[in-house]
Amino acid sequence: MSEHIAIIEDQGVMEIQIDRPDKKNALTAAMYRAMVAALADASARPEIGVVLIAGRGDAFCAGNDIADFMAGPEGGAAAFGFVQAIAAFDKPLVAAVQGLAVGVGTTMLLHCDLVYAAPDARFVMPFVNLGLVPEAGSSLLAPAILGHAKAAAMLLLGEPLDAQGADSAGLVTGVVAADLLLDHARARAAALMAKPPQALAATRRLMKGDPALLARRMEEEARLFRQAMASPEAREAFTAFFEKRAPVFPRG
Repeated sequence: MSEHIAIIEDQGVMEIQIDRPDKKNALTAAMYRAMVAALADASARPEIGVVLIAGRGDAFCAGNDIADFMAGPEGGAAAFGFVQAIAAFDKPLVAAVQGLAVGVGTTMLLHCDLVYAAPDARFVMPFVNLGLVPEAGSSLLAPAILGHAKAAAMLLLGEPLDAQGADSAGLVTGVVAADLLLDHARARAAALMAKPPQALAATRRLMKGDPALLARRMEEEARLFRQAMASPEAREAFTAFFEKRAPVFPRG
């Protein structure tokens, strides 16, 4: 589907593997589109009951490929299409996370049902640091899942959360030894496949709550995100990133 997205199917579980380890699995527009296509395919096929998302190499996902994202509007549109698709996905989602999970690498997990993390997992949502606002409904979901104080530390300060902190805060289902992580996530996905599918789907819908509320928040985030991308703050943040210096944000 994409040279950097691998799809593996095994007994009703579709595994989406982010396969760009040399770039810490940073996502390009093409990779986003490939994952959207995979989710649509999984949703449409009754024999697929669960989707498992994993990253190859020493990182789960370092977020957007900044150069690709800044090259034009295509990157932003592809990213928004992906977060819409994962938020609306109607079957159980499992994730296996090792190493860095930055930006969308963390926010996509807020839409997963079971998230297993290796001890070296590190979750970061640095949107404000880049002069941006949260996406993927994270401004709604992160406070609901983590509590306001933890969410504020991550979203306002951009502070990272390690695996044990994520476990304590409820962001992940459990911490698993790195060498057992993927096999454990696969076993949990297989366990979901063995459950009665209609009862499983109905329970998941009840747990997710009102989808319209999330959709409205995501639309608001997207509108503010587009505005922020054109702001002097974002220009300074991204310029400083590429120049490898600390940004300077004037006040007033």
